[in-house]
Amino acid sequence: MIRVRPYDPTDRAFVISLAPRLALGIPPWRDPDAMRAAALRWILTSIDQQQNKTVVFIAENERGERLGFASVSHSKHYTGIGQAYLGELATAEQAEGQGAGTALIQACEQWAREQGYPILAVTTGAANGRALRLYHHVGYLDEDITLIKLVNSQQGG
Repeated sequence: MIRVRPYDPTDRAFVISLAPRLALGIPPWRDPDAMRAAALRWILTSIDQQQNKTVVFIAENERGERLGFASVSHSKHYTGIGQAYLGELATAEQAEGQGAGTALIQACEQWAREQGYPILAVTTGAANGRALRLYHHVGYLDEDITLIKLVNSQQGG
């Protein structure tokens, strides 16, 4: 049984501890330390904007043990249409495959519906196969694809 509840300030250390999980599945040309630092910044921004622009949810098991978190916020598509944006979603390693990610996605979707948004968007790395499988499994569709080319021969391009 997974329960999802709103973030509480006592969850801060737990949420921050999951920052490295947001850097899993990055392509080899990206600096893992820079990705972990970026993930920490994203989390801190979400926490700071809690109940203002962003809502953070915590997933727990029946014993009240924290399993993961997700953030969802007000956003606009580049066309100017309002939408919700699922900013971060991470579960503890020991919680993988237990349904916490799906429960967190469902909570974000419910929040988006309550806000009147027709779309909940999420971005994840193309190399993050586990996340892509989860999002596709629960009905998310591919919309944009970012392509890169390594142009510095020192980086293998």
